[in-house]
Amino acid sequence: MTDYKKYNNVKLGLNIAKGIAGFLLLIAFLWFGYSAMFADYLRRFTANNYVLFLLFTFGAGAGSAIIFSPLSFYTDFYLEHKYNLSNQTFMAFLWENAKGIMLGFVIGVPLLLVFYYALNTYGSLWWLPFAIILFLLSVVMAKIAPVIIMPLFFKVTPLDNVELVERIRKLAVEAGIKVENVFKFNMSKDTKKANAAFAGLGKSKRILLGDTLLSGFTEDEIETVIAHELGHYKHKHIIKNIIIATVSSFLTLFLIAYLYEKSLLLFNFTSITQIAALPLIALWASVIGFIQTPLTNIISRKFEYEADQYAVKATLKPDSFIVTLNKLTEQNLGDREPHPVVEWYFYSHPSIKKRTDAIKDFCKNNNIALG
Repeated sequence: MTDYKKYNNVKLGLNIAKGIAGFLLLIAFLWFGYSAMFADYLRRFTANNYVLFLLFTFGAGAGSAIIFSPLSFYTDFYLEHKYNLSNQTFMAFLWENAKGIMLGFVIGVPLLLVFYYALNTYGSLWWLPFAIILFLLSVVMAKIAPVIIMPLFFKVTPLDNVELVERIRKLAVEAGIKVENVFKFNMSKDTKKANAAFAGLGKSKRILLGDTLLSGFTEDEIETVIAHELGHYKHKHIIKNIIIATVSSFLTLFLIAYLYEKSLLLFNFTSITQIAALPLIALWASVIGFIQTPLTNIISRKFEYEADQYAVKATLKPDSFIVTLNKLTEQNLGDREPHPVVEWYFYSHPSIKKRTDAIKDFCKNNNIALG
């Protein structure tokens, strides 16, 4: 078995095992009364339900993190080094995770308090105001992520390759978007993998290129990557994804709220505001997420095919694009031909073989020359 097959199979197997184990532990936590016992224990330290709720949430979250920390270390650190994909030292790995936890705390605490307030104030309709808040938060996060959050983890600087910047701006104009901000970021501090992204909303819109992409790919190849990202904008995938995510969020929260309330008695709870009952929300979120995953991935793969076609039409460099896709797959140790069931359920992007075959068919059907 090749390295890329071993790497992907091990990661997939461990992630599936982690998901199943987490789901079973959550059921056990509720079914055997540990959730109620934990809430009763914490009540000794505070009479304030909001403080109790935060203590319960972070305590349960910390317990889960500790239980799965060996597995997380193996998949996120050891495995990446074993297959020569990571540049991180152990201390850097810990620091990046610590920053992620701190950021999660800053964003998560207010959001958790809003959720608990909605639950106590609006009763069975708690999901509606909370869904509205989540939508507004997603818009704010989309605007600030490339400007405020990303620089917390990477050094982001203006791209100093004048010729490449002009190529990118020209592509952006042809796609109907004005992009003044073209940046690079030091992706190599963490990984040998390569990537690029189109991020932000309004004035925060920017194109971001990993330094690993800039150092390992020609300008023609980078141009096709950017054209692909701009293809998402041209086909209005960003707007479509916002609409899909918003509808999905409202529907998901409605279903979670309904199933949560209906299943309380099954676990000997009597009220939706019982803090010990709240892990039931996570339980139903897991079930619904399990069902939603292949559906969202089907839509995502369709969008990727459309963006690929746009990249070919915009650059007329299908050979460079195919070379780029293959190089990215090799550098990132991607699975070129995953099992069809694995691809259908887990993959947000089509396999590289299907993508390159689709590009060749598109060129043939549209009289675009291939080398």
